[in-house]
Amino acid sequence: MKLRLLLLLLGTVLLLHWGALNWLSDQVHQIGGSVPLAKLAEPMFTRTLEQTQVPERMATSTAQRTTSAKPRPQKQAAPKTVIVATATDDAAPQQPTALPEITSAPDSALQTEDTAAPATTALDNPIAELTPPKDTWPPDTRLTYRLSGNYRGELTGNARVQWQQVPAPDGKSDPRRYQVRLDMSLSSFVIASMRSQGKITEAGLIPEIYEENLPGAVRRVAFEETQIHFNNGRVDVRPTTVQDTASQFVELSHRFATGVETLQAGAEVRVWLARPGGLDFWTYDVLPPEILQTPELGAIEAFHLKPRPLANPRGPIVAEMWFAPSLQYLPVRVRISLGGGNFVDLMVERIEQSQKPPALEPKETQAKDPT
Repeated sequence: MKLRLLLLLLGTVLLLHWGALNWLSDQVHQIGGSVPLAKLAEPMFTRTLEQTQVPERMATSTAQRTTSAKPRPQKQAAPKTVIVATATDDAAPQQPTALPEITSAPDSALQTEDTAAPATTALDNPIAELTPPKDTWPPDTRLTYRLSGNYRGELTGNARVQWQQVPAPDGKSDPRRYQVRLDMSLSSFVIASMRSQGKITEAGLIPEIYEENLPGAVRRVAFEETQIHFNNGRVDVRPTTVQDTASQFVELSHRFATGVETLQAGAEVRVWLARPGGLDFWTYDVLPPEILQTPELGAIEAFHLKPRPLANPRGPIVAEMWFAPSLQYLPVRVRISLGGGNFVDLMVERIEQSQKPPALEPKETQAKDPT
C-alpha cells in the first residue's frame, strides 16, 4: 500500500512539473505576441557550388574602386543621446512611451559626421503590406565550415549556416518565409545554435523571431511591426531594416549580390542588429580583398568586413565577416572574438544548394540609409 501511494504521489508531481513546463514554454513562445519558431523539414541539396567568374563589368569596376578608394577624413561628431523604454530582467515587457532614438551609436572618436546612428522611427508601412520580392534570393543553401579557435584551450570542430525558403501558405498573396540557422559543433556535440525565421520581402528579410541556444541558456528576440521585445523584458522601437545575428549573413549577401550595397574597399556597411541583449547600430568598414586558402574550393578572393567599436558595448563578442563575389557573395569566413584572447574562426569547406541560383545582374548603386 505504501509503495502504491508513493508511486501515485511521484506520478502526480511529475505530471504537475510537466504541465508547468508546457505552460512556461507557451509563454516563451508568446513573447511580444510573435509567431513561435516553426519546425521545418530539412531541404534536399542537389549540387555543390563552385567558384564562378565575377561579371567583367563588375570586376573592372570593383578593381578600379579598390585602387582608387581613399579613406574618408575623420571628423569629430558627438553621438546623439537617446532614451529607450527598458525593464528589469524580472519585469514584464513594457510599451515604449515614445519613438526613441537608439543607444550605442558608434564611438565618437571613430565616427564620421555622416555615420552617426540616426534616430529610429516606426516602419513606414506595416510589414504585412510590404511588396513580395522578386526572385533574386538564393535557393536553399548550406555552408559547411571548419571551426578552429581558442577558449581555455584549442578548439576544433565544424559549423554550418543553412538558409531555406518556405512557400507562402496560399502560394500567392502572403510573403514567402525563410529560416536561417547557424550551428557550431565540437566533436559532433552542438555547443551553440542560432535560428532566425521571418518573411522575405522586396525590402529584404523581415525577422519575426530569433532564438539562440547556448550551454545552459535559451534566449529569444521577438519582432513586431513597430517594436522589438528582448529576452530581459526590454522593448525598443523597431528600425525598418533591422536584422538579427543569424539573418544578417543572408541579408548582407543578398544586398551585395543585387547591388543594394556595393562591396568595395573603403566602403561602409551599416546595419541595425537586434540580439537578446539589446539593439545596436553597427558600421562595418570594408577592407581590401584577401585571398583565403581552402582545401575544397581552392583560393578564394573575399572582402573583409570589420566592425567599428561601439561606444557602449554590451559585451566582448564581436564578429568579422568575409564575403566572396565568386561564390554568390556568400560569407566564406566568420571570425567571432570572445574577449580575453578567445575566439572562434569559421572557414568555409563546402557549399551546397538545392538548385541553380537566379541569374543576377548586380546594380552599381549606393545603399540606402538602413533606418
